[in-house]
Amino acid sequence: MSKSNAMEEKFLKLYYQAVAWALIAENDTSSPIPNIYIAAHTALPGEGGTQATNEATFGSYVRIAVVRSAVGWTVTGDTCVNAALAQFAECTSGSETITHLSTGTASSGASEIGHIITLDTPRAIVAGSVLQFAAGAIEITED
Repeated sequence: MSKSNAMEEKFLKLYYQAVAWALIAENDTSSPIPNIYIAAHTALPGEGGTQATNEATFGSYVRIAVVRSAVGWTVTGDTCVNAALAQFAECTSGSETITHLSTGTASSGASEIGHIITLDTPRAIVAGSVLQFAAGAIEITED
């Protein structure tokens, strides 16, 4: 069973842009989290996994912080994409093949996954290479 088109867009705007949703998630005095974090994975983390499941471990790897607003994410209908270049730190050691990305709310650790993105083409990472995604290349679709 899927969400309505209106619900899909409102959910994506709430999660990725911190846009209030009337009667569901109103603005209040608390501060929403400022970033969504992108993690890289060497295998599917799975719906029961966390961002730490099969997470990359190459030298200098850290998750990417993307501001939780229209500056960081573009939402149109049921689709959300990164609004700017998303670039991980240069690999300083090790080698891995990245097959998936995930979004979540923590910079490290076993944080819950918001969405899992399967790469069309796995990316081989070796010392000296940089894992990066052009604006619009990380696509999340609700249905």
